[in-house]
Amino acid sequence: MALSQFELLLSKIHSFPILKDLELADYTTLDLSVANAALKSVDVSSSDALENYIWNYIKTQDAKAAYGGYLEQRGIYERSNYFNKVHPDEERNIHLGLDLWIESNTAIHAPLEGIIHSFNNNTNHGDYGPTIILSHQFEGLNFYSLYGHLSLASIKGLQIGMPINKAQEFARLGTAEVNGDYPPHLHFQIIKDIQHYKGDYPGVSNKIDLEFYKMNCPDPNLLLKLS
Repeated sequence: MALSQFELLLSKIHSFPILKDLELADYTTLDLSVANAALKSVDVSSSDALENYIWNYIKTQDAKAAYGGYLEQRGIYERSNYFNKVHPDEERNIHLGLDLWIESNTAIHAPLEGIIHSFNNNTNHGDYGPTIILSHQFEGLNFYSLYGHLSLASIKGLQIGMPINKAQEFARLGTAEVNGDYPPHLHFQIIKDIQHYKGDYPGVSNKIDLEFYKMNCPDPNLLLKLS
């Protein structure tokens, strides 16, 4: 399928690595979809059990971090009422961002220049926890990047409109106690139209709304270029 104009623009940007000290060879892909048979023996409702699975997988791949998850249908959201609806097609379980799985307190660097659009601590069970949204401009187009599952310290002292330089460390990853009860990782998402949201934006879609979100939240790897 041909890329949209927005997707083509993202692919043109020379971004700085969000995880500064890692090379491409340090990453492995990670499948957390309902199709991964290995997860059937893992209690994905437990952040500890899921963390053990993920870190063991990363070690077996001789890697330092894992990434993946864009448009992945996942079963890990079933544990939270925040995502579940009465009708199956309304259940939000299709992931709209790219996850970077690595230890808590890992530094997060800005992939490109921007300003602080908004920030918030989203405390629902299974939600983002501390979250920062940056606003960017490139070749006349304004768009946004979202960083979820951060540490509480990451959102202290921030102000709307504060400039963030490309390559600047501006956040660190949180633990399961503050990040929505997940193994430490970054949820990174690109958003074309932020709509009315501040400090938050849907990171998981249902089947009904998926086509809109695929258009508004393209594959973040077009910018990060991890593969």
